[in-house]
Amino acid sequence: MNPWWSTDWFTSRSDEILAATRQHVILTLIAVGIGLVLSLPLAVLAHRRPHTRTPILAAGGVLYTIPSLALFQLLVAFTGLTRLTAEIALVSYTLLILFRNTLAGLRGVPDEVRESAQGMGLTARQILWKVELPLAVPAIVAGVRIATVTVISLATIAAYIINEGLGAPIFSAIQEGIFKTELFAAGGLAIALALIADGLLVLAQRLATPWARRRAT
Repeated sequence: MNPWWSTDWFTSRSDEILAATRQHVILTLIAVGIGLVLSLPLAVLAHRRPHTRTPILAAGGVLYTIPSLALFQLLVAFTGLTRLTAEIALVSYTLLILFRNTLAGLRGVPDEVRESAQGMGLTARQILWKVELPLAVPAIVAGVRIATVTVISLATIAAYIINEGLGAPIFSAIQEGIFKTELFAAGGLAIALALIADGLLVLAQRLATPWARRRAT
């Protein structure tokens, strides 16, 4: 029998599904976290030195346009069937998104705000940390939202090289002749993760930018 949903099967395999969900969350957090750490300084550099924007965007664009399976296969030759391989690929897909949004946020800070900060005696470093980055938070969080949902989706394909994440039960269901319950359980959880993550990031943005809420009202 191959029912659309089997509660007995899900109950008996709940530990495995929950473990796969935790692995999926970890893969996503690591990829987005590293992507943010790499893209923030690159965006600041491009903002300060405009001539660096084009090469950085070109490099990020090349990485972003490589098909995921092809990139996984290329990396396997160097780093093997490991989590490192999966993370390198996942991080590469976040860089262009996070870089462009962060740069857009920094460039969107009004010139008069910078001039006022300079008039108050703030240094370039202080203006960056106390003025530009806080005002760029909405654009940065928007990039994080897109990158997070993208990684959650691509992390399912990472099961092609490592037996981790919700992609593992999805591949298992396909190999078993499209076992519907396993497929829907894992796929549904991946969708739920994306929706929950997006909602939490929206909430985090509102908490981090109270001035934006007041301006909207």
